[in-house]
This record gives sequence, C-alpha cells and structure tokens, in this order.
Amino acid sequence: MRTVELVCSPELDATVRAAWDRLAAAGLPSLARNTHPSNQPHLTLAAVDSFPPSVDGRLADLLDAALPLPARVDRVAVLDGSAPLVWLLRPTPELAALHRAVWEALDDAPGAHPWHQPGQWVPHLSLALRFRNADRRAARAVVGGDRPVGDLVAARSYDSETRAVTPLAGPG
Repeated sequence: MRTVELVCSPELDATVRAAWDRLAAAGLPSLARNTHPSNQPHLTLAAVDSFPPSVDGRLADLLDAALPLPARVDRVAVLDGSAPLVWLLRPTPELAALHRAVWEALDDAPGAHPWHQPGQWVPHLSLALRFRNADRRAARAVVGGDRPVGDLVAARSYDSETRAVTPLAGPG
C-alpha cells in the first residue's frame, strides 16, 4: 500500500506526541508505543495499492501549491466503535479541494482504499489504534479538551511493503 499523507508543523506534532505520551502513561492504547522511525503525526489523504507511473511529480506539484494548510482540530473520537482513537479535523475548503485533487491524480491507481476516498474520508490525526469505544471517555479526560492549533506543512508517502517514507512536498 502507498499513502499520501500531510505532516504536521513542529508545534502541532509536539502537541500530538504529548497526547500520545499522556495516553501511554495512563495505561491506555497509544501510538507512543510505536517506535518505528516512520511513526509521525500525520493526516492521510489517500491510500492505494501502488502509485501509477509518473504520479509522484503530479502529486508534488499539487501538494507544493497547497501547503501549508491550517489544521482545524476538533474533538477526540473513536472511529467505527473499536478502531483508531483520533483527533478529528474540520476540513477547510482548501483541504477538501486538495483531497479531491489528490484522488483525481490517483484515478488510475490500483487498489484504492475506500476509507480515504471522497465521500468516505474522515480527516483525523491518530492517537491510538485498536481503541475501544468504552475507553473513549477516559481518553478524552487524559487528552484534554484543548483544540490544538498548527499547520500541515509537508507531504510524504508511506510504502507499507518496504516501510519506507518518501517526501512528496514541503520541508523534509
């Protein structure tokens, strides 16, 4: 699988990582426990089995033209009842337009993953995986009611087969 992801500004990254740490300290599931170098707060725009030839340049142009974008963080939620614990993001018109443009660029990509496609996508920053909805209230207390602010400043692609990250746009 290949993804298109937007990376957080240093301030927003630090805020998300601090929430990961508070969840772990409270004994709750947390992405703080994932020590792989690719583990970084991000917003996934798209996931497909593989990129079509020469799409990287088109994606880079789209992303460079759109970034940075403000991240409008909303509430903590559990997606699908027993899945990721996330900070939801309110999509700005600019973010929604970029999301659509990325999917148009990936139109010929095999194996589009439906949960990121337009009409299905729930923009979010992940806090924990395999989280139980029953623990949502405790997680909200630990994470806090703040609405962090920051920007989405760069883009990358993650290759799940090689576990490699490739910059697509913006600073490293």
